[in-house]
Amino acid sequence: MTGTLYLVATPIGNLEDMTFRAVRILKEADEIAAEDTRNSRKLLAHFDIHTPMTSYHEFNRYDKAKVLVQHLLEGKNIALITDAGTPGISDPGEVLVEECYAAGVPVVPVPGACAAVNALISSGQSTRRFAFEAFLPRDKKERQRVLEELKNETRTIVLYEAPHHLKGTLEDLEHALGDRSLTLCKELTKRHESFSKTSIAEARILFEGEEPRGEYVLVVAGRSRQELEEEARASWEKMSITEHVAYLVEQGTDEKDAMKKVAKERGISKSDVYREWIHFGENR
Repeated sequence: MTGTLYLVATPIGNLEDMTFRAVRILKEADEIAAEDTRNSRKLLAHFDIHTPMTSYHEFNRYDKAKVLVQHLLEGKNIALITDAGTPGISDPGEVLVEECYAAGVPVVPVPGACAAVNALISSGQSTRRFAFEAFLPRDKKERQRVLEELKNETRTIVLYEAPHHLKGTLEDLEHALGDRSLTLCKELTKRHESFSKTSIAEARILFEGEEPRGEYVLVVAGRSRQELEEEARASWEKMSITEHVAYLVEQGTDEKDAMKKVAKERGISKSDVYREWIHFGENR
């Protein structure tokens, strides 16, 4: 019999958010894999948990994952915890989970606090669909690539940011996405918790005169589909029917699908588009 990997969520600030089940699992596990054992030792002491700990973090996530999986295959139950919140979300836990699946080891979540979800539901932004981006990459090229992908994102966007990077991130967001509705969620569940629904530009201006303090979650409104459709219409209204089809084909759309799309966007019949396109081809 193999052991089980438990993904145990821990508080992100307020210790009262620790669940009864989380405490029980941490006490009953054979081993606790913690992102920072020094930080986690305080949490375990508070709840009188004396289970042995081992470190599992960003810099040993691949080699240590194999060691932990071996322990699991030997029948040990392991509880994985992160510094705060739910393990596996923007942390090395995902590597261990993947290794467990490859080895046939059961993985069981023990739900609790998650900064991204708590920020989203408290933001006043749309919660039906959202894209979680965690921290934007620090590398400039990679960062630019991600921002370019988010430019036309219609889902609500959730980002994490540290105080010393917040100003730069707000500037980059405004440059890439324009001025969108934004909710700044600060120090979730802690004494100085706050939520401010504003805009990207207004937030940037606000922090021109003061230094950000605390950890932030940024919840950014997605782009409206109507706006995207109007932009698309403006781009092809100056084109002829054949230019419109040719443009889509050049972008990688199948010729038949391109003609269907042009007919739909222009509100004309597919036969009219087909006739124009065939005539265009005959005269090339």
